[in-house]
Amino acid sequence: MTGQAQGVDAIPPAAFDFDAEAAPHIGGTLPALMLGATGVVFGDIGTSPLYALQAIMTGEHPLAINILNIYGVISLIFWTMIVVVTIKYVFIVMRCDNHGEGGSLALLALINRTLGRSPGLRWITVCGLLATALFYADSMLTPAISVISAVEGLDVVNHGFRPFVVPIALAILIGLFVIQMYGTDRVGKVFGPIMLIYFLVIAVLGVINIAAHPQVLWEPLNPWYILLFFKAHPVVSFLSLSAVVYAITGVEALYADMGHFGRKPIAFAWLMVALPTLILNYMGQAALLITHPQAADNPFFHMAPPQFLLPLVILATMATVIASQAVISGAFSVTQQAMQLGYIPRFKIKHTSSRAAGQIYIPGVNWFLAAMVATLVIVFKSSAAMLPAYGLAVVGTMLITTMMQYVVIFRIWKTSLWIAGPGLVFFGFVDSAYLAAGSAKFFEGAWLPVVVGLIIFTMLTTWAEGRRLLKEKMESSALPVEVFIKSVAGSAMRAPGTAVFLTAATDGVPAALLHNIKHNHVLHEHTVLLNVKIVGVPYVADCDRYTVTDLGQGFCRLRLRYGFMQQTDVPETLKQVEGCGTDFNPMRTSFFMSRETLLPSRKPGMPLWREQIFAWMMRMADSAMSFFHLPTNRVVELGSQVEI
Repeated sequence: MTGQAQGVDAIPPAAFDFDAEAAPHIGGTLPALMLGATGVVFGDIGTSPLYALQAIMTGEHPLAINILNIYGVISLIFWTMIVVVTIKYVFIVMRCDNHGEGGSLALLALINRTLGRSPGLRWITVCGLLATALFYADSMLTPAISVISAVEGLDVVNHGFRPFVVPIALAILIGLFVIQMYGTDRVGKVFGPIMLIYFLVIAVLGVINIAAHPQVLWEPLNPWYILLFFKAHPVVSFLSLSAVVYAITGVEALYADMGHFGRKPIAFAWLMVALPTLILNYMGQAALLITHPQAADNPFFHMAPPQFLLPLVILATMATVIASQAVISGAFSVTQQAMQLGYIPRFKIKHTSSRAAGQIYIPGVNWFLAAMVATLVIVFKSSAAMLPAYGLAVVGTMLITTMMQYVVIFRIWKTSLWIAGPGLVFFGFVDSAYLAAGSAKFFEGAWLPVVVGLIIFTMLTTWAEGRRLLKEKMESSALPVEVFIKSVAGSAMRAPGTAVFLTAATDGVPAALLHNIKHNHVLHEHTVLLNVKIVGVPYVADCDRYTVTDLGQGFCRLRLRYGFMQQTDVPETLKQVEGCGTDFNPMRTSFFMSRETLLPSRKPGMPLWREQIFAWMMRMADSAMSFFHLPTNRVVELGSQVEI
């Protein structure tokens, strides 16, 4: 028994052009979705004015506070937002979606599903996993930098607050990670309104300061100032690119969060809210520096009149907490995707909302990020000290996204090289220039995301390779089902009820079934060989959920399919299954699974150190019982030893 003839793998390329109204899992009107996107998607990039211009003008390579340098920098920020964020991400990258979902893993799943896992495209997998690893590095840095940069506004209010900046930032961040276990469904409703107020406030501050030097409204828009800026001091201006990128930190969120809000709401929210207010604020900061150069130590907070400074600090802190919450939730979502696609061991997942499937909490990831964020705040003590580590992770992800999206454009969309080639060269040049400038800060802190990214990348690839070798080993030694049924089914005792044997292989007899017949000498009246597959699309419709193959004599093979954004709730799915000769009564159904223990091999499939990492990851992984939502009192685990 199967679902419709056209499964999810046969969806035509035209379906890749996603619109919010076409996605069944996205609900709400366009204004409501725009407000939600304003609160979640633009939190990171929206809080960049707190530190970006300050870092460019007074960072590791300080610039003289004069009109040429200020106009050159503002022109760089403006055109970076137009070229990278608006043209590249909003108008191009966000069209490269996987049935409405964005992000490096969704894009990797799309490419692998459409083009296959050929050796010639192995670099795509490397790119996708490296971008995922850099995202985790970014997830550590964003909360630390954002929150401490906002709390540093207290130093502008009164220098007496300076010793308390780090403790206050730590208290806010620890509180943020503590509340994750309770979910953010209720408090999340105020994210959009708060961020909208924040964007309006920074725009008003910009307009107030622009009044003192209105030329900043049009002069820096001329890209000629970029050429003059580079001509005046080529080396320093090139190195300043590593700080200019701070103005677009969080740009990847436009793509990664597309599945939650849709392409159109995010694009409209960027063009109508975030982009104009950010540009006004940066222009206001520029006007402030021209009229008051001494404000360069913290131009964002110096924009506000003294009586409004403390409320601005509070509002900015709330905005950075929202930005941090979005990154933490994003880390949970990416981890779930990576688990479903087989790149990360199973983690315990708790669903914190009965209404929103995307509201999840992963304790292991939460406390790992909390420990790393707290360490960063304690060690670096200021946003300025952490910023060199920030940009490289952002630019590295941007460059990888460019490479992967053009695989979609050339190989899947079949776009002519003459049409898309110039864009590839241009965006590749822009991303490479930012990456080269950021690499110059390697020994100043940029090494941190690189080291963290490489460690996580090694773990991702080790887990994926170990699972592949383990599956090959199990399949190569598996007894054919037909032979097993002929030799055993007729002679073994049959117990009443249903036995479900979980197996990763799509053929052969599961190890748990062999061990059960060997030790217990009994078969159940109904024996189901269950294979669960996570396919490369976000959601699988119920009509395509399962396939049943009758093997005779009470045996059947059941294959379940889930999208990488769906819950793998096996008992709930079994209620829908027909054709296995049983109704999967919860009180008469037992689940059998094998737990493998790795043994050292004389000819290991991986280097010994990677095998040890893989074995450790297997021990740390959450049980399949929890992952598949199986009832604890109906599960039997049978151990086996395997060499890979």
